[in-house]
Amino acid sequence: MSQGDSEGFGDALGGLTAQRSAALSNKLTGILSVSYTDSEIRDALRLLDQKQVSNTPDTRRQLRSNLQKEVIECNASIVKEFGQVAEQLKTIGSTISSLRRCCDVMRQQVAAARQENAPVLDEANALLDQKQSLEKKKQLLEAFNKHFLLPEDDILTLTSTNEAIDEHFFAVLARMKQIHSDCRVLLGSENQRLGLELMEQSSRQLNSGYQKLYRWIQKEFMTLDLENPNINTFIRKSLRTLAERPALFESCLDNFSEARDSILTDGFYSALTGSSADQDRDSTMKSIEFHAHDALRYIGDMLAWAHSATVSERESLGSLFIAEGDEMAKGIQAGRHSEPWSATDGESFDGRKALHDLVNRNMAGVARALRQRVEQTIQGQDDSITIYKIASLISFYRVTLTKLLGKESFIPEALTSLEASAMRQFEALQSDQTAAAQAELAHAPSNLSVPDVLEETLTQLKALMKSYESSLTPVESRETAFEPVLALTLKPILDTCENLSKTLDAPAKEIFLLNCCLASKSTLLQFTDFTTSTLEQTLEKIGFSEASLVEYQHYFLLHVSGLHPLLTALTPLTDSTDDLMKIHGLPPFQPAALAQAKQTLDDFLPSALMDALENLKELTDAKLAGDITSEAADRFCEDFEFVEGRLVAVDDLVEGEEDGERSDGQEDEEEEEEDRNRREKMKDLTQLRSLYPRTSAEIRVLLS
Repeated sequence: MSQGDSEGFGDALGGLTAQRSAALSNKLTGILSVSYTDSEIRDALRLLDQKQVSNTPDTRRQLRSNLQKEVIECNASIVKEFGQVAEQLKTIGSTISSLRRCCDVMRQQVAAARQENAPVLDEANALLDQKQSLEKKKQLLEAFNKHFLLPEDDILTLTSTNEAIDEHFFAVLARMKQIHSDCRVLLGSENQRLGLELMEQSSRQLNSGYQKLYRWIQKEFMTLDLENPNINTFIRKSLRTLAERPALFESCLDNFSEARDSILTDGFYSALTGSSADQDRDSTMKSIEFHAHDALRYIGDMLAWAHSATVSERESLGSLFIAEGDEMAKGIQAGRHSEPWSATDGESFDGRKALHDLVNRNMAGVARALRQRVEQTIQGQDDSITIYKIASLISFYRVTLTKLLGKESFIPEALTSLEASAMRQFEALQSDQTAAAQAELAHAPSNLSVPDVLEETLTQLKALMKSYESSLTPVESRETAFEPVLALTLKPILDTCENLSKTLDAPAKEIFLLNCCLASKSTLLQFTDFTTSTLEQTLEKIGFSEASLVEYQHYFLLHVSGLHPLLTALTPLTDSTDDLMKIHGLPPFQPAALAQAKQTLDDFLPSALMDALENLKELTDAKLAGDITSEAADRFCEDFEFVEGRLVAVDDLVEGEEDGERSDGQEDEEEEEEDRNRREKMKDLTQLRSLYPRTSAEIRVLLS
């Protein structure tokens, strides 16, 4: 080998070695880069571990070949097993072919059999369809009969009079009402014949049921005891049910009202006479007519019985008709829907109003009998007080029963008429009594006291007002309602007394009228709720009379004391100097006249009040007489202060002129001569206070 070849081979060998080193490096890098978490690596390592291969150099060198050998052996085993499978599949294929041939034969046979049996199957299917249809119709018929038809036993319970009224009857009746209502659905179908027939049948059966119920209620009403709190509950339920037939319900109520009217009327007559309808007298019951001699108690007992019977009837019927809330109203409303011709336009059923109407009809006979008896009693009375008490008693029960039954009921209407009749009788009697009293009061009593006629009138009026005070007249109209009574009793007598007083002289006329008004005031003050207007008029007259007596007493004090001439002379004068200087020239202020006035005043003062009170000795109210005299004395003292003030002013004026004469240089020379002449005249004037020395303080003390 040449050198060149050696070099070439060496280069090639070096390159191969380098390639192997690079491949080995790459392989190691690849192995080392593989993560242990790689599932393939982990599975490979797990298989290798299962073979329990020892880690030796030979084993490492033969590992690849050993593994390939095992793979080849496994593949050979698998191929062998698949060969066996193939043989078995061939066997199965031949079996399936034979089965297919058998199935084809059987299919041909079935097709032939089906062709032969097709008419029979069609007929069987048709029969099955008919069977299902008939079963559905049967179920529908059973449901229809169950819903729209009642069993014979239930029909007998509903219509037969031999069957009792019980819960089963009401259940059957409710079922029949439901059937009748559901028949309306059938009327909406194309064929309405069935609905019409069923509705007609159910209507007949319903009517029979309501007729049976109606007759049963009528029978029960004949023996019904309203006083018994344990009333048969079926009666309440029957009435609520019968209310669905307004015609039957009203007829039932009419018959019931007639029966109750007769029973209550008989009860009223039994209470009057104390005997029952069979003329057997009850010894334990005292008859109302036993007190017929006492008209007020007689009428009061009759009214009390009527009121008690009305309340009892209302409570008893209330438990029948409205104790169960609005069930009766619902029944009536349902009846109006079923019988629209019997309904009132736009009017809803009011249970309480219907109850009031029924009680009113039941009490009609009692109202007639009560009216007849009370009218006879009123016509036989001639005492106005008794008649008025009767009218007040009737008014009390009228208001009470109106609240129970309403204004348009028989008893309140009868009581209204009786009250008006009693008031007419009272007005007639009172007018006659007043006219007789006025004729008797021809002149005033000599002692100016209250006339006996007026005292009798006030006593009578007090009795009338006590009776009226307990009435139920509304507060706002009490005074207006009682005004006619005052106009018939008190006012004519007071007017007569006032006219008589005008024929008397002062102060007798004021004293007489004041005595009469004070007596009237004392009576009216006890009943101020309804005598305010008349009391105010009386107080006004008293005020006028008091003022007149004060004026008279004042006039008396002025004249008896001798102060009147002095006051009369001073009144026109003013406080000016000229007017004051004129006083000395007036006749009452001349020394002799003024001295006489002083003497008269001194004689008057010791008995002044006694003399003044003597003028009012006929006044029945001594305190009022003292008050009138005191007021007159106060006015007299004011007049005396006025006279005293003028006299003091005159004396001060005279003294001032004399002092001015002793003060030199205080006047101008021009006026000196004139003032000197005036002072000369004043020197001759006497001090008026020295002639009339009494002071107003002394007068007040003496007249207090």
